[in-house]
Amino acid sequence: MSDLKEFKFTREHEWVKVEGDMAYVGITDYAQEALGDIVFVELPEVGAQIGSGDVLGVVESVKAASDIYCPVSGTVEQVNEELQDSPEKLNEAPYETWIAVLKMDDPAELDSLMDYDEYEKFCAEGD
Repeated sequence: MSDLKEFKFTREHEWVKVEGDMAYVGITDYAQEALGDIVFVELPEVGAQIGSGDVLGVVESVKAASDIYCPVSGTVEQVNEELQDSPEKLNEAPYETWIAVLKMDDPAELDSLMDYDEYEKFCAEGD
């Protein structure tokens, strides 16, 4: 399992892991648990410019469809094509399964996100 102390989290239950100027984005264990069995993932287009807080994609489960919000502004460099055929990977390994990789416009945006301890407390308090 990844070291979750390296991740940043949003109030909408997305995570971001930074490597250099690249941000790997996925959904948290809390999110996949709330959604239930994920059956489809709508991925963003490579090359798309997405702002912080904008919709990055959509995750559909047997219960509902939920927007995935982008935690940082940037350009989509890569999408996880594997999710087209195996969306359940988000249920099985939410912190190992990224949805998209963005080249960040402004790494300072990370400062507004929660660290793991803050996120755990946020989840414990409820939305």
